[in-house]
Amino acid sequence: MPNDPVTPQLLAAARGDSPPSRILANARIVNVFTGEIEAADLALYGTRIAAVAPRLSSTEAERIDLKDAFAAPGLIDAHMHVESTMLPPTGFASLALPHATTAAVFDPHEIANVLGLPGIQWLMDNATHAPFTALWAASSCVPSCHLETNGCILTADDLAPLFDDDRVVALAEMMNFPGVVHADPEVLKKVNMGLARRIVDGHCPGLTGRALQAYVASGVSSDHEATTADEAREKLRLGMQVFIREGSAARNLEALLPLVMEFPHALSRFCFCTDDRHPADLREQGHIDNIIRKAVALGLDPVRAITIGSLNTARHYRQRDLGAIAPGYRADLFVFDDLNNIQPRLVYRHGEPVARDGQYLGPTPPVAGYPKSPVRLPSDLSADSFAVRAPGGARVRVIGMDPHQLITEHLIEDAKIVGGLAVADPSRDILKIAVIERHHATGNIGLGFVKGFKFKGGALASTVGHDAHNLAVVGDNDADMLAAARALHDAGGSGGSGGGGGGGGGGQCVVAGGKVLALLPLPIAGLMSDQPAQTVIDQQAKVLRATQSLGCPHHDPFMPLSFMPLPVIPKLKLSDKGLVDVEKFEIVPLIV
Repeated sequence: MPNDPVTPQLLAAARGDSPPSRILANARIVNVFTGEIEAADLALYGTRIAAVAPRLSSTEAERIDLKDAFAAPGLIDAHMHVESTMLPPTGFASLALPHATTAAVFDPHEIANVLGLPGIQWLMDNATHAPFTALWAASSCVPSCHLETNGCILTADDLAPLFDDDRVVALAEMMNFPGVVHADPEVLKKVNMGLARRIVDGHCPGLTGRALQAYVASGVSSDHEATTADEAREKLRLGMQVFIREGSAARNLEALLPLVMEFPHALSRFCFCTDDRHPADLREQGHIDNIIRKAVALGLDPVRAITIGSLNTARHYRQRDLGAIAPGYRADLFVFDDLNNIQPRLVYRHGEPVARDGQYLGPTPPVAGYPKSPVRLPSDLSADSFAVRAPGGARVRVIGMDPHQLITEHLIEDAKIVGGLAVADPSRDILKIAVIERHHATGNIGLGFVKGFKFKGGALASTVGHDAHNLAVVGDNDADMLAAARALHDAGGSGGSGGGGGGGGGGQCVVAGGKVLALLPLPIAGLMSDQPAQTVIDQQAKVLRATQSLGCPHHDPFMPLSFMPLPVIPKLKLSDKGLVDVEKFEIVPLIV
C-alpha cells in the first residue's frame, strides 16, 4: 500500500541494531535535496531505504558492490495516459522499468471515455500485477466537452468514490477550461471535490491574461500544455506547476527548458511528463530518462534534470516517500555509469531488482477480463456516407496538421469539385477526414478536410481518437475510407495466450485499393492490445511501414490522427458532430 506504516524493524535497521535486507555498497548517490553527489552505501530493509551512510557492513545482509556507479531515485512521469502505449499497465511496466521509470501518474480518461468507471477499475486492477507504482488521477472531463459523443459520462458524484482509494492522487487535467473560467456549476463541483480530497491538475493551452487568472484562482495547480516559453513563464509566475512535456506526439522540451535556466530558484516548480508515448518509442528511445538525456544535452545540469524527473513530481502529488534516496523512502532507484549520458543498467523498485541491462525482470501475466466495447458503426454506412456536396467555386475549412504539436491551424482553401462533390486533392496535400461515432450507433459522422498527412492512394483509420475515441479515418478516396472503417469494425483480438477479455473490434489499419495492407488490433476498448509488448511493437511497425508505402513521410501519422478529433485544443478539430472551432468553442460549417 502507498501509505503502509513505518515498522520497528525498519528503524532498527536504520539505527544499525539489526541487519538490513540488502546493502548496495560503494555508490555515488545523486542527492536531489542538495544537488550533491555523495559517496555512500545504501542499506535496504524490505521495500524501503533504511540508511544512507559510508562503510555499512553486515554479515547477514546481501551485499552488492556498485563499484562507484551512480545511484539516483526512480523516475516518475507526472502525467501520462497509459492507454497511449497501446498496452495495459502490466505491459507498459515491462517497457518502462528498464528505463528507470518506477512510478507514473496515470490519467485513465481514454478508457473512461469508452467504458466509464468499469474501464477505470479494470485498468487500476491490472496495474496491481506489475512491480510498478501506479498513481492515478480521476478523469475530470468525460466527455472532454459537449461538442462530441463519447461512450460514457462521469459526473462529480460518479468520480467521488475514486478518491476513497489512496492510489488516486488528483483530479486529472481539467480540460474544460472555459467551464472553469466561466464558473459552470458542474465543472466547479468537480474542481471543489478535487480540492477537498486531493489536488486538481490543469490543461489550458494558450490561455492567457485575465482568463488565465480566473483559471488559476479556481485552485487548478498545474499545466502540461504550454508550447512556448512565454506561455509557460506566465503560468509559472502565477504559481502553476509547469509540466515540461516530451512525448511521442507533443514535444515541448526544447522550447520550455530555457525557463529552468532563467529561474534557477524555481527548480521545484517544474516536472517532466510524456502525456502520450508509443510502445516502440518507449522501448527504443526511453521514457523520462530520454527527457533527462535530452535536457542534459541542451545544457541542464544532470542532477537538476534528475530532480525534475523524480522529487519534484513526488512533491507535487504529496508522495512523502517517493522521489529521493534517503532513509524511510521507498527503495526505488536506478544505477548508471555516466552522469552526462544517463543510461540505466540496474533498476530497483521497492528494494527488488526489476530490470538489468535493459531487460525487464518482472512478471508478465496474461491480460484477461477486460470489459467489452464493440465498435458500432451505422448500419447503412457506405462510400456515399463520406460524400461532401458543394457548389462550384466553394471554399472549405481545412485542418492544418503539425505532426509534432497538438495545436492545429484553421485554414480556408479552395475546394476541388468533381461532379458536385468536394473531394480530396492530394496534389495540394488536402485529404478528407471523417469521425464516425462508434459507441452508441447514433449514425453521427463528422466530415472535413485536413492538410499535413502527405500521402495518397489509400486511407488510414483508428479507433484511438482523443478524447471520445470515435473512429477517425483519413484518406484520398471514399471507397478506401469505407474499407478502413469496416476493417476496424471487424477487427478482433490478437489471439494467442493473452486473450479472453471480450474484445469486439477496434485498432488501427492502412488500406489501399480496397485491400487492408496492415492491421493492429486493439480489442481493449479499441485502445489497447491484450498481447505482449513485443507483439504490439511488431504489429505497429507493420502498420507504420504500410503508411510509408502510401508516401506518408511522418514517423507515426496515427499519433497526429488521434488528436484530430480533440475539441478542446485549438484551433480547428473534427468530432462526430462536425468541425469544431475551438477558439469559439462551437460547431462551424465545413463550407465557408
